[in-house]
Amino acid sequence: MTNYRIEKDSMGELQVPADALYTAQTQRAVNNFPVSGRTMPRAFIKALAQIKQAAADTNLQLGLLDNERAAAISTAAQAVADGQYDSHFPVDVFQTGSGTSSNMNANEVIATLASQQADIDVNPNDHVNMGQSSNDVVPTALHLSAAQQLSEHLIPALDYLQSQIGNKIEQVGEEVKTGRTHLMDAMPVRMGQSMSGWQNQINHSIDRLTAVQPRLHQLAQGGTAVGTGINAHPEFAAAFAHRLSELTGLNLRPADNFFTSLATQDTAVELSGQLKTLAVALMKIANDLRWMNSGPLAGLSEIELEALQPGSSIMPGKVNPVIPEATMMVAAQVIGNDAAITVGGQHGNFELNVMLPMIADNLLESETLLANISHLLADKAISSFTVNTKHLEASLARNPILVTALNPIIGYLKAAEIAKQAYRECRPIIDVAEEQTDLSRDELARLLDPAKLTAGGIAS
Repeated sequence: MTNYRIEKDSMGELQVPADALYTAQTQRAVNNFPVSGRTMPRAFIKALAQIKQAAADTNLQLGLLDNERAAAISTAAQAVADGQYDSHFPVDVFQTGSGTSSNMNANEVIATLASQQADIDVNPNDHVNMGQSSNDVVPTALHLSAAQQLSEHLIPALDYLQSQIGNKIEQVGEEVKTGRTHLMDAMPVRMGQSMSGWQNQINHSIDRLTAVQPRLHQLAQGGTAVGTGINAHPEFAAAFAHRLSELTGLNLRPADNFFTSLATQDTAVELSGQLKTLAVALMKIANDLRWMNSGPLAGLSEIELEALQPGSSIMPGKVNPVIPEATMMVAAQVIGNDAAITVGGQHGNFELNVMLPMIADNLLESETLLANISHLLADKAISSFTVNTKHLEASLARNPILVTALNPIIGYLKAAEIAKQAYRECRPIIDVAEEQTDLSRDELARLLDPAKLTAGGIAS
């Protein structure tokens, strides 16, 4: 049986679990929002704590907070940032749209810890929340947590993925395979050419995400309630951004316009759009891998992915492309998250966006999923697949589309006639071309060499 204590706020008294570090306002949120059972992400809680630490240090610097309380708040906030008290952050994602409940949750937990550790009275509102409002703290936490996830996890994961694609190109890049357009046989390509497209997609995603960072590093902190900076020291915003930059290693600064940073989430929508673009790129790579791996007897069977687990509960010996499939599901989830974030971004009503917790949760989930799946795709799909060279060669030998190389010599119509006959009779294109043209077999072999055709240009 849970033991309770009585806590009081401006609305009256209520029961709080006896061992909880939070107090009344957090408990009201727990009572009011039994919605999803999902609490705010660890990265967001960390960001809230870092904000409280930087704010305490800044208020001390500005002479607004005494040394003893500032030190106690800073120490307590650091412990929260380190993840020591995550169980004391029970507020549901689907809460008040400003995230006030999460801000007060952080204020209360840090105030309790600071009071206990320093044996002084530390108030959640007057001391921990000094010079702040939920309306600037939560947008700041959103930007900060997303920026940290981006720089510390997602971009490094993408760098790793593109480097592993590059390593694979060095290993198998000269292998020649049948190209495909509309899923139909087309002119040959080298494996390295096809994979270079993947690598370039990832590099472009890195560029796009990097381009968002300067706007993500702009902070709402200092705008307080409605963007005017009421109850904040005039020097607070700049000093806070400087201190938070020291704590996080990021190049943070006050927003160009506090009214924008409180009322809109345009940067979050922009970042989410780039995450969606990355998801689409990963979907393409995953699907290519699935198709190339299809078979092993009745599919393309160009590559063999690493066997990671049994593929069927009823069909013995079946092995499935599980990592590409997981990648596709991640991509679908990220695309869905982007839709929710887009709707959330539309709800900047007058001086405040009122869907901040949902936007933060979806944005951080997308970043986390994409970072994790990029590592798995690199290590357990791309780095480890093997090439079925014999099958590639056999497919190329049967590909009548190679006749395209003869267009400049014999004309499109004659080439089409040869291709159709080769299809119809299931014969190698070189045999039919030898019968239907004046070109020698040696000359045809040179002109139709798949490896040579991957270089492009005009046959001669």
